[in-house]
Formats: sequence, C-alpha cells, structure tokens
Amino acid sequence: MSEVLKAAIENGNTSLGIEFGSTRIKAVLIEASGEVLATGGYDWENQLVDGIWTYDLKTVQEGLQASYLQMATDVKEKYGIELTKIGSIGISAMMHGYIPFNDQDELLVPFRTWRNTMTEPASAVLSKLFNFHIPQRWSVAHLYQAILNQESHVKDVDFFTTLAGYVHWQLTGEKVLGIGDASGMFPIDSKICDYDETMVSDFNSLAKESGYSWKVEELMPKVLVAGEDAGKLTEAGAKLLDPTGKLTAGIPLCPPEGDAGTGMAATNAVAVRTGNVSAGTSVFAMVVLEKALSRAYEEIDLVTTPSGEAVAMVHCNNGTSDLNAWVNLFKEFAESFGIEVDMNKLFGTLYNKALEGDDDLGGLLAYNYFSGEHITEFEAGRPLFVKKPDSKFNLANFMKTHLFTSLGALKTGMDILLKNEGVKLEVMMGHGGFFKTPVVGQRIMAGAINTPVALMETAGEGGAWGIAILASYLINKEAGESLADYLGEKVFAGEKGDILAPETRDVKAFDDFLERYTEGLAIERAAVDSLR
Repeated sequence: MSEVLKAAIENGNTSLGIEFGSTRIKAVLIEASGEVLATGGYDWENQLVDGIWTYDLKTVQEGLQASYLQMATDVKEKYGIELTKIGSIGISAMMHGYIPFNDQDELLVPFRTWRNTMTEPASAVLSKLFNFHIPQRWSVAHLYQAILNQESHVKDVDFFTTLAGYVHWQLTGEKVLGIGDASGMFPIDSKICDYDETMVSDFNSLAKESGYSWKVEELMPKVLVAGEDAGKLTEAGAKLLDPTGKLTAGIPLCPPEGDAGTGMAATNAVAVRTGNVSAGTSVFAMVVLEKALSRAYEEIDLVTTPSGEAVAMVHCNNGTSDLNAWVNLFKEFAESFGIEVDMNKLFGTLYNKALEGDDDLGGLLAYNYFSGEHITEFEAGRPLFVKKPDSKFNLANFMKTHLFTSLGALKTGMDILLKNEGVKLEVMMGHGGFFKTPVVGQRIMAGAINTPVALMETAGEGGAWGIAILASYLINKEAGESLADYLGEKVFAGEKGDILAPETRDVKAFDDFLERYTEGLAIERAAVDSLR
C-alpha cells in the first residue's frame, strides 16, 4: 500500500465523483493525478409507469447512499481509514429529462427521463420556432409538451432540473447546473456561456400565449462552467450522502454535469477535432466542432463541453439493452444444465465469437429498440430479430448482427457529420460497457464510423471517473488554466490510449449493413403498429 495514497486520503487531498447511469450508480474516489483509490456502486433500473419511463426519487437517495457507503467501505478495507473528509465532490447523471417542483419544493410529476419519446409535437414546434433542433428528450420539450397537454401542474412549476441538478441541489441547496448538462435542457449560447437569450424570449412569448406569465430562465438552474464554484456540502447534504455521520460538511462541489460532459472529460475529448463515444445501454457520440454546421438536423443535437465549446451530439436511446437480454438468455440456458456462469467470461466469449461472423452477417437483421428511437423516427420500442429461410444462422453471425445493430442508429447520425458536413475527426475516444471485451467493440465501432477508436485505461471507470476529474479540476487548477490544458498536461500527460484504426473490410461490411438496416425499417414499423 502506498503511503502517499494513504496520506492523500487522511488529508482530504481527494475528489469524489458519483454518476447516476441508466443501470448503475457509481462512486469513484481519486487522488489529484486521477488515480483511482476506491469505488462503490448500486444497480438500478428505470420503470415504465403509466407509459412513462421514470426512476423513483426515493431510489435515487438509496442509490446515492449505497454507492457512497460501498466506496467508503472500500477505503476502510484497503487503507484502514474511516473516510471523514474529501477535497471536492462532483455529481453527474443521465442528461435531459424533466423533474419539476413547486415553490414548496414538492415534486409535481414523476421524473420523466431521457428515454421518453412522447414529446414529438413540442419538439416540432420548438425546433421550428428556434430554427434549432430541440430533441424530444430535452427538458424544455417536456415542459412545452406539458403545456400542450394542458397538464394542471404547469401553473405551479417553480423550478425544474435534470437528475444531476436535483442531486446536487439536495447536497448543497444550490439550484445550479454545469453548462454541458444545461445544454440538454435549453439551447446554450457558447459566446456568453448561458441560455440563448433570443430563444428564451421566444419561448416566454410562446408560454404567455398559453396563459403562463413565468419566465423560463427563472425556472431553470443557473448555468456554470467547469471550474466554477457550485456550492458546498451542507450539514443536511452530508447526512444525506453519509447517514453514518462520519463525513464532514463544507466540502466544495463542482458544477453537476451530464454523462455526455463527463464522458468528454474521462476521455480527454474537449478540444476541436476530438470526440468520444459512450456505448452502453444508450449510445451517444460527441464531436467538438471547429465551425458551425451548415443547417439544423433532427438527428444531431448541439450541446457543449463542460467548459462551453460547441459540440455536435448523436444520441441514441437504444444501445446494448437488447444484446444484454440475449446474453442473459444464454446464461439461463447454461444454468439450466447446472453450469455456473461467469458473466464477464460469457460476454467475452460471445463478443469474440462475433469476430468469426460473415461480412454480410449471414443475411441476418435485428433492431434493438427497447424504447422509441428518434433518429429513425420510432415512437415506441419493439426489439426485433429477423432471418430468412436461407440465412446463415449461426452463433457468430447472430452475435455480430446484434453488435452491429447496437450501433445502427448511431451510424445514421455520424454519417451526417462525417460524410454530409465533412466534420474533421482525428480520433474517437471510446468508453462504456461496449468496449469492455478487448478489441471487439473497438473494432466494430471503428468500422461503423470509419475513424480510429482509442481506449484509455480509465475507460472502464467511465463518467464517474470523469466527474471526479472535474471535481479535482475545481480545487487543483492553476489560475487561468483551461480544462483542456489541465486534462492534457496533468491528468493524461501524453497518454493517447490504445488506438485501433478501421479495417476496410469492416467499413464496407457496416455500410452494407446500414443499407439493409435502413431498408428493413418498414418491417420494424409494421411490428410496432401490429402491437399498439
């Protein structure tokens, strides 16, 4: 055990990041250079309640405490230290969604997550009004859809925020949000690092026509950029985070961020011509832009880095959920024969088997739509696997098909950026569960986007490590030091990751797959319609 690391913990020279992912809440404690000291986690799942994808806020609290407790226990077991002080804390979560409160801080409707695709009318009206694509999952789309639906709660809204903003508020009492997460609530003007003033005015006029006199900018969290003070852990917040009472109050918190921003920080992808892709239950790619796109695209979201630079984002609701379901079926099959299954080995074996698959996937086709998918214009989810009588149906082709389709919607959006808009991208940094098996996910992603894909050693820690880094930046940056410089010179220090260039064979295979994938969307639509 390093005495240096032990001293860092004892002296509070550490930073804690907690990220609320779609299936797991993870806590990561690091020291100043970014080395991981301890981790904790808590598994959870969203619920479909009355047609709305949601998470219960009581479960948010349970997961927050459980992940922290497991991390603190890890510290105790590794270093023999009771964790009482931390240098800084950062909270991150899935972007977007809608969590509204009245002036008594009472929740008005259950949390409406990013996964919901019920705001198409609002998205269409706002996109036309702003001449700026407003995705269905954005917070302002949920608010305006509630107005269109004439929901009674709208008149009582005093504050609405994202999941990260909510947890941060509970810990600090501050209604603030990092600019990256805020850019998934309402359009941001990167020149002023705040909500776009013209669009704010246009939205207020639209709301007034429906009888609402509030100002939307007064209902949303205050926007902060990376490195700015976002408040301190209150006594109540310390008790909420650590019910044992060991953790002291007064710890500074960095601006709460969304999982897109933490992914950029975790992969050192905050400078132009860099990008990162997070592939797991959902899939999204971020590309930092050198210049504005020629026009608005429904498939492309415009958000920002944690420090406010413009970013093109391709966000897909569906990633590996369907693939995971099939893997669990294989697990159940094995257990039926009394075979104890190691899930890491099972995933690794099946992923590697996919590399043996044919370039044409044996003629198989699948759609991984557990929920609606805006990029391909689907309102509802219907996972679908299709084969013809003469298809070459074997395990390798089956697995390869499901790995390919996990990236089908993503490739649709990335082709717009790279082929239509000519966006320059030198390397894509990958992170998330899709890349846990060495080479396989990396190779398939490189083929999908025809761009070298790099993996950092920290990729497995993902966004929780990224928000811990942003928390560390808050207290360890030098005066005037940019986030890009801090990451490049102090955290990654020349590390470029394990880079894998695309193979011509894989690029062609994925292009051919996308053609069949696009043509087959009519089959998927028929499946959705038949089960309405």
